[in-house]
Order: sequence, then C-alpha cells, then structure tokens
Amino acid sequence: MDPSPLGSVDKALLTLDALGRAGAGGTSLADLSVEVGANKSTLHRTLAALRHRGYAEQAADGTYRLGPAVLALGSAFLAEENLPALLRPALEALRDEIDELVHLGVLAGREVVYLEKVEPQRAVRVWSAVGRRRPAATTALGRALLAAGPLRARPDGGAPDEAEALAAYVTPQTTTDRLREAVAEAHRTGVATETEENETGIACAAVAVLRAGRPLAAVSITAPVERMTGAARAERVAALVETLPAHLPEGLTLAVPATT
Repeated sequence: MDPSPLGSVDKALLTLDALGRAGAGGTSLADLSVEVGANKSTLHRTLAALRHRGYAEQAADGTYRLGPAVLALGSAFLAEENLPALLRPALEALRDEIDELVHLGVLAGREVVYLEKVEPQRAVRVWSAVGRRRPAATTALGRALLAAGPLRARPDGGAPDEAEALAAYVTPQTTTDRLREAVAEAHRTGVATETEENETGIACAAVAVLRAGRPLAAVSITAPVERMTGAARAERVAALVETLPAHLPEGLTLAVPATT
C-alpha cells in the first residue's frame, strides 16, 4: 500500500480502526500504541483530538473506546436519502445479470417506500415509480423487511405466529394466514415472494439487506410470471442471493435462511 499523503490524519484513522476492533470494552494506550505503530505521546495527542470531536472517549479506568460521533457518522452515511446512491452499483449489477426490473425499498410503518428502481433493457409490463408506497404485507420487498425485522424468527428458528403481531400489518388485500405463510417462507429461504398479488401477470422476489443484523432496506426483482417460475425463477433468485451480496458496500449483508 502506498504511504499516506498526510501521516497525522492516517494515524488518526488507524486509531479509529483499532478502537473499532477493541469494541465496547475499549483498549489501553499501550496496546493502541503497539497496534497503530505510534509512540505513546503522539498517540495521546491523536486521542485528545478524537475525544474533542466525540470520535473517542476515555473510561474511568483509562481505557479508550469509540465515541458517539462515530455512530452519528455511520447513521448519516446509511440514511434513507443516501441509500439509492450507495446501493445503486449493486442494483445495476443485479439488473445486468438478469435483465429484469430491480427495486430498492425501505419499511415505513405498515408500508414499503420505493427509493430507487433500475430499468432493464427489455420491456416490463408493470408500472412503478420512486416514492411509491405499497402495503408491506402484499409486496415481496415488504415481506422481506418484515421477516428480517418486526416479524423476525424466534430464537428457536420458528416463524412468529402471534395473531397480534401479524394483525398489525394485515390489509384488506391479504389475510393473516397468507402473511404468516409468506413470512415463514422468507425465514426458511431468505427470499420473500409475491405472485400476482399486486398486479396480474407480475411476480416479485426480494431479499432484506442488513446492517449489524437489522434490516436497512430490501432489494427485489420484478418480472412477468412466466419468467418467475421453474428454472427461470431459480436463475433470478440465485442472482439475488449471489450476485447482489458481491456488490454490497462493506458491512452490509443479506438475511440468512433459517435452514443454514
């Protein structure tokens, strides 16, 4: 790796990396000095600057750990308004792999909000628009997000079956049993689906994108039903679970099937 153009900044960044690896328990100045490769006096000044801006803090026992400003920075980076630009390379890679319409959505209460779409070369007989809202219970995007979040699997791996939890998301377009079934499928396979429940002749498959185990957004493939059955469906689902993760930013993952 080429040397940093500004050594003092590089030391501060290496210090942040080391504090991140140390976790909530923190680490001592001596251990940081060894890991970062800086003498204690230099590192002490670096830590003082990081503490001044809230990126590091010192515990009563003298150890150092990351400060709250790091969380604020991470939250701003992954804020809803940044997700389309942040995830667009992954959406485009998925579109290029299967030449189908790709959507990005987030959960907003009982609804899914479509943040981005990437159009295929071929024609798709479905209307969609950025900013559109649909019930989470009837969409593949929403089901993926519900399964990974509010309706995530119990510790024993089972799907939630409490009527109250499911009823909070049921709409006139679906039933409690259908939502339970859809969420159980997403838990079991990692992929949520919807077939002609929103538009005749159209089917969708979606996966939840997670950060630190919590759903951040979901990505779906939308295609005519004939391209979402049999071998064609398997090809598109494989692209969701294989091509998409390879292009996600560091720290983002997909929901893991309960069977693995």
